[in-house]
Amino acid sequence: MGVKGFVEGGIASIVAGCSTHPIDLVKVRMQLQGESVTPNPAVQNLRPALAFHPNSAAGSVRVPPPPPAPPVRVGPISVGVRIVQQEGMAGLFSGVSATVLRQTLYSTTRMGLYDIMKQKWTDPNTGNMPLTRKITAGLIAGAIGAAVGNPADVAMVRMQADGRLPMAQRRNYRSVVDALTRMSRQEGVRSLWRGSSMTINRAMLVTASQLASYDQIKETILDKGIMKDGLGTHVTASFAAGFVASVASNPVDVIKTRVMNMKVEPGSPPPYNGALDCALKTVRAEGPFALYKGFLPTISRQGPFTVMLFVTLEQVRKLLKDF
Repeated sequence: MGVKGFVEGGIASIVAGCSTHPIDLVKVRMQLQGESVTPNPAVQNLRPALAFHPNSAAGSVRVPPPPPAPPVRVGPISVGVRIVQQEGMAGLFSGVSATVLRQTLYSTTRMGLYDIMKQKWTDPNTGNMPLTRKITAGLIAGAIGAAVGNPADVAMVRMQADGRLPMAQRRNYRSVVDALTRMSRQEGVRSLWRGSSMTINRAMLVTASQLASYDQIKETILDKGIMKDGLGTHVTASFAAGFVASVASNPVDVIKTRVMNMKVEPGSPPPYNGALDCALKTVRAEGPFALYKGFLPTISRQGPFTVMLFVTLEQVRKLLKDF
């Protein structure tokens, strides 16, 4: 099948990605809640209360400013409404060009490679592939796909997150091409693979859990005669696979989003020194449940995305069956 598997997976991924882009945008904005937009030196360099300034006149007291109020956490509906109010309906599709490029590079690669390995490793007698091989194929395909698609992933996260920044700090990328060009010129080519370790880890988890779960659940439904091979089976298996993928990937997704979105000022240290540092700072500042921040929009996006992905894939396979 070879190239055909890449074409089928690519078409299905682009349709699913564009259809669920607004939900993904809300998820990214929620994952960035609680993260400081810019560091506050006055708060970071506080002296103890009632400490005397060495250069102050006798009797004068330097009192540090009060700490900033904690940010108000809002739900996905409120986030979506705020985006529409502040940025218009078009704001829900901020970064959609990056989504198309990401699905073209990342998802086309992972879906095509998984299909090739599935054909090679399927038992010719039963027509099925053992679950362990499905997971292994998903891990390999996800890793390679993520490495190929990381530049588009970074651009997509930045374009989606731009609307939450103050006007003076927005990057205002005109398109995914403009984003990649400016990142390369201003931050170096290496910036295109910022957060790549987290992207690869997440992609391995998502692909292994999503594709392996779909195939395994679909085979179980058909083998036990619960439903026939049709739309009902595809929707049921794909929604279940989306739930599994959401649970497995959300913590990695939160860290990936924050590392990719961080703004490094010239001459200043970066907010995070890698994925592990980001994870530790997030947990210390916001608690362990911060790693599941945005889970509701994640499952709200991953469920429909996975359904759209596999339902479209099955239909495309039927259309291209004779080619």
